Amino acid sequence: MRYRESISEAPFRTQDMSFFTEPTGYEKTILSDLKGAWECLREAVIAHAGFAGWDRTLFHIDEAMSWETVRHLERMEPLVVLIRNLAVQGNAPEEVLEEIAEVSDILKKVYDHDCQRP
Repeated sequence: MRYRESISEAPFRTQDMSFFTEPTGYEKTILSDLKGAWECLREAVIAHAGFAGWDRTLFHIDEAMSWETVRHLERMEPLVVLIRNLAVQGNAPEEVLEEIAEVSDILKKVYDHDCQRP
């Protein structure tokens, strides 16, 4: 590897440098709805921390929101089932159970949308 000999030896640059510009409008997608549902579920669990297994529930929510799981959406449904089971067994408040149902509903829409793609 060759290092620059001096500061005056500048790296090569083209005359026409183009930069990626930020889009001015965004299209809302089903994945953004799914992300929002997971965030609402996470907030509900934190707000009602104290039910049995809430900390394990939070751990699995974070796992479901991880980049690795989002890249492989087929891994998400088993996590939803696990999270629901932990919440039910721990007598989680109704708000938490409603948020889990919302995540599950949106995830089903994601799977349906994926199956319809050519």
